[in-house]
Amino acid sequence: MNAKDTGGINFSTVAELYDIIMNEDDLQIVDVRETSEYERERIKGAISAPLSRFKESSRRIDKNRHSYIICQSGKRAENYAKQLLENGYENVRVVKGGLKSWIDAGHPVEKGESRVWSLERQIRFTAGLLVLLGVVLSFVFNPMFLILPGIVGAGLIFAAVTDTCGMAMVLARMPWNQKC
Repeated sequence: MNAKDTGGINFSTVAELYDIIMNEDDLQIVDVRETSEYERERIKGAISAPLSRFKESSRRIDKNRHSYIICQSGKRAENYAKQLLENGYENVRVVKGGLKSWIDAGHPVEKGESRVWSLERQIRFTAGLLVLLGVVLSFVFNPMFLILPGIVGAGLIFAAVTDTCGMAMVLARMPWNQKC
């Protein structure tokens, strides 16, 4: 296996994961995206264990089996893997590129019927709505409402620089993202 070790976290490519799925039984694929994202599409047999509910969801993971952690693109999977390692799990690997890379490689996914938008789409909608709302309110009521688009812009810059997203953490906890 050609995985590299970075900061205590082991990584595997989607090609490596596919080969392992075809040849081994002693593994579990742990999908750490939100429930609505998981229900829309997932790797067959993956366990849903959302990062936003780590304490609850990590109980479903067997410490004695090899765990391949996957999210949409990789960042949430890394965060989840770090927490697993801190809690005594040893056989943990993050799938580089996430489900997006899995699909781009032409590997199969199961499709569901989720009516909830993906978390990424919800973030774009919310950010756009807040910017538009700030501009409209500044014209109708008071120019001070232009602070709102400024805050959104600063938040987007912070999210890009730190590779974290506060809005995603808030939206992930909304009731419609908990269970479809």
